Amino acid sequence: MKTKIINSKKTRRYIKLSAKASKVFFALTLLLIGSGIQAQTADSAFIKPSWWFGIAGGANFNFFDGSTQKLNNNITLPSAFHKGNGVGLFLGPLVEFHRPDSKWGVMLQANYDSRRGKFKQVNSPCNCPMDLKTNLSYVSFEPSLRFAPFSSNLYFFGGPRLAFLVNKSFTYQQHTNPDYPEQTAIPEVKGDFSDMKSVLLSVQVGAGYDFPISNKESQNQYVISPFISYQPYFGQSPRTVETWNNTTLRAGVAFKFGHSKDAVPLAQRPITERTNPIVPLPPVVFSVYAPKNIPIDRKVRETFPLRNYVYFDMGSNKIPERYVLLKKDEVKDFKEDQLETFKPKKLTGRSDRQMTAYYNILNILGDRMQKKPTTTIVLVGASEKGEADALLMAGSIKSYLTSIFGIDPSRITLEGRLKPKHPSEKPGGKKELVLLHEGDRRVNIETVSPTLLMEFQSGTEVPLKPVEILALQEAPLDSYVKFKVDAGSENLKSWRIEVKDNSGKIQNFGSYTQTLVSLPGKTLMGTKPEGDYQIKMIGKTKSGETITKDVTVHMVLWTPAKDEQGMRFSIIYDFNESEATKMYEKYLTEVVAPKIPKNGLVIIHGHSDAIGEEAYNMNLSSARTKDVRDILESALKNAGRTDATFEEISFGENIKQAPFENKFPEERAYNRTVIIDIIPQK
Repeated sequence: MKTKIINSKKTRRYIKLSAKASKVFFALTLLLIGSGIQAQTADSAFIKPSWWFGIAGGANFNFFDGSTQKLNNNITLPSAFHKGNGVGLFLGPLVEFHRPDSKWGVMLQANYDSRRGKFKQVNSPCNCPMDLKTNLSYVSFEPSLRFAPFSSNLYFFGGPRLAFLVNKSFTYQQHTNPDYPEQTAIPEVKGDFSDMKSVLLSVQVGAGYDFPISNKESQNQYVISPFISYQPYFGQSPRTVETWNNTTLRAGVAFKFGHSKDAVPLAQRPITERTNPIVPLPPVVFSVYAPKNIPIDRKVRETFPLRNYVYFDMGSNKIPERYVLLKKDEVKDFKEDQLETFKPKKLTGRSDRQMTAYYNILNILGDRMQKKPTTTIVLVGASEKGEADALLMAGSIKSYLTSIFGIDPSRITLEGRLKPKHPSEKPGGKKELVLLHEGDRRVNIETVSPTLLMEFQSGTEVPLKPVEILALQEAPLDSYVKFKVDAGSENLKSWRIEVKDNSGKIQNFGSYTQTLVSLPGKTLMGTKPEGDYQIKMIGKTKSGETITKDVTVHMVLWTPAKDEQGMRFSIIYDFNESEATKMYEKYLTEVVAPKIPKNGLVIIHGHSDAIGEEAYNMNLSSARTKDVRDILESALKNAGRTDATFEEISFGENIKQAPFENKFPEERAYNRTVIIDIIPQK
């Protein structure tokens, strides 16, 4: 389906004008929201009225666009008028219905509705300035749906506008040519426009805030309600000819009153009557957990997934310099288990070994294809510039593999696409599009050759076999001291941590809003082998109260035995996804779960990239850790095992804890991960 592109000058003017008015409208709306969310409705001893009656008045700020030249059957001007603006009065009665216990309601407003204005002065062919003013006005009826989403007096409304024409007069004057001041002035011409629509049907949206001005104990309630509304040009073309159009921004104040039928105070009502008692919030409870022995480091054998994507810089179809590209005479020395010999020129990631493995992806692929001469691959390029550019990107990889590793060109097929099969940018997305575009400009390496694919599944979209990395893991996750907020965390605005050692040195951490925070024990202890630490957790409630908890914790740094070796596995999630693909679910079930030793500790930590809101990414990483834990526990249960201990830690996009940086798209892709550390029983 092709999209029709609207490109007329008239439409562009309308959109530009409407955008100006809408910016003002949304700025005023934000002011109402800012005051509305903070100014909560005061409790009343009486039931609020459901019906409200009153009067509203204010100003219509009218913006004209389009063009008009023929005023009526007798007057056609030598030049057309286009833009204009003006301020007109609106005034009329209103009625509202909204129950006190409901967010929804209805409104009806009837107005004298002036759309007067003055067009921008234009010159006739004789260079004579021309002015045109109109006293256009209507009687309008505006039924609206009312919505109050917050526990305050702020509300939003929207609905149709039905307007009946009552005044269509104009005043026109042509002035003398300023180059000939002696000419006799031409008098004003007054009249009525012809070809006017007698009825207009348009729409409006708006926001308002009710300020009570009467005693809350009074049976008669009065409120003052400032409000704004936005009425776009759709349906507001006043004539059946030409293109004159009107956009209106309305600002006004309504005075409303209501009468409560039931004036019995709540305290005197029968106990059987439905009331909304105040439920006290549960108390805030702080807790601290510190391991008995805090490991400084641990040897870990990591199975690192190879994401079969090669990302290209925007505007370039050459393999980026950050990827390790060998010379032909270096191929004989390349070994997959000694990748540290071939490091990238500019390694930005905080995990050298892992990113070194990924940036050698083309060399790993070339080496495996040399050793497996029957394997074939498909290089699928995706470029926002189109298929031709995508093919050039894929071709640069093919050229490298054939010229450096001597791979037969017939074993490599090329495809070009506008977007990858699973793009990061989704239809309708509007935020951080530059980063999403960077993630979609890539070449996918696809194959059906089982020897190149992960051992647990085959298919075109399966990643390449992972590499194994033997590394020294500093500050492993079981060295972390955990600080937790229980029970009344919803009553807590923020909290922080203060740690004091035996010498009186104080370290401060925070503030935090999440319920669980983990800090490496080595960060708290430094180089001290052991010691007592006074920990104070300090919270600030939403009501302004300060809550503290003091606890003394004894910590001991400990070095694991030399023969103790942990295992690390990781899986990668697609952009904005929290469910593992079927391929990775099979991997966790058939490969990872069987390697968990009896009574072992499994620490699952989830991460996200830095695209999007921080709170959203924290929740996303938490959902990912839960997904992995559910899969592993289910696999162990099916094997008749319940001996393993699981811990979950969610880091979100935390830049200090993220496995990699977020500068390049491949780093962001690898940050969409859950890492599983398997530690044998101590």
